[in-house]
Order: sequence, then structure tokens, then C-alpha cells
Amino acid sequence: MSTNPSLSKRRAAYAALELVERDTIVGVGTGSTVNYFIEALNESRIRLRGAVSSSCASSERLRAAGIEVIDLNAIDQLDLYIDGADEATRSRMLIKGGGGALTREKIVAAAAQRFVCIVDDQKIVAQLGTFPLPVEVVPMARMLVARLLSGFGGRARWREGFVTDNGNHILDVHDLRIPDPVALESELNQLPGVVTVGLFARRPADVLVIGGDSGVEWI
Repeated sequence: MSTNPSLSKRRAAYAALELVERDTIVGVGTGSTVNYFIEALNESRIRLRGAVSSSCASSERLRAAGIEVIDLNAIDQLDLYIDGADEATRSRMLIKGGGGALTREKIVAAAAQRFVCIVDDQKIVAQLGTFPLPVEVVPMARMLVARLLSGFGGRARWREGFVTDNGNHILDVHDLRIPDPVALESELNQLPGVVTVGLFARRPADVLVIGGDSGVEWI
């Protein structure tokens, strides 16, 4: 495990820069590790056509770096998406949504030809579920979904005071065992009132870039 997570995040973020080609549009996610990636883009002066952003916060950072933010609906193809994760397995399955941007992150990941996840090595786990699983819900369905989630063995807590960029609420599900992330993702997505769930298993990352004390590992 890294002794300096911030440095490890920076290493992963800067390493991913080598995948970014000139004159392309890059998808950019949300979170502390992605903030380092935006910093790296700014320092590199790579000429981009623009970026598709997964959150208002990242859009602000991209514009501050002089990078045009482009609506996903305005492009035909997105070659590359760079984002972080709250947990990751070595099979490249993820839990995301700690920052509350999981729905837009899932949309951009689905649209991208290649999804690259950048993390520090403290995020690597043998089985997903230690980090509470975020679930975005339509506000009127919050209590209904919370009750339904208890049937899966988890404890759903409302992220009170937080509203997503889509105007929805987040339930963070604690104490959830996830031996089969693909199956659980499919089941939770079917619950009435669920917008999406923070499991990225049906569409995992294509590449995992892991920063640590000794450097960077690619999976």
C-alpha cells in the first residue's frame, strides 16, 4: 500500500496522459485523481478538440484550464474516457459514485471506445463492497428504494443535503457483500426509482492504471 496516496494518485493520473492523442476529444470523469489528470492536461499543452465531462465540477476545472467542454450529444464517437474509482478489483470492476456523479460517469463510460480507470493502490480490493455502494434515486422513491435495498443485505443511508447534477438523491449502501458484481448491478438497476447504481461491472474499465510508492502498474 502506498504511504502517500496523493502522490500515488498523481502518478496514475500523469501516467494516463500518454494515452491522450492530439486533436481528439477525451472523456473526463470526476474526483480527486481526475483533478490531477486535468492538471496534467493543462501542464502538457496537448492540443485537444475538447472534452466531454461527467460533472459540473469537472467542467469548471476543464474550462479553467482552457479546454472546451463538449456535449456528448454533439459528437459521433468518443475514443477515450479517463476516470477514477472508489474501489477496484484486478479484474477491472469498480465501485464509483463517491462524488455523486455516477450516472453521468456511467453514460460517458458506455459511450467511450476505451475506458481507463486511474487509482492509487489503496483502492484495490479482492472483492467490491467495503466502500459503501452509491445508488442514485429519484427523490420521491428514496424510502421505497431504501426498503428494497435492505432485501439485498445492505443498509441504505440517505446522503442528506446532497443533490446530484441530475437533481436526484444518493443512497449509500453499507455492509453489502458483492461476490457477483455483474448480477447485482443488473438486479439493482431494475428497482423502481433507481436511476443507476455505482457498480461498473457490466462495463468494467478496459485499462486500470494503479499508482503506488514504487511507480505505476498497468492492468
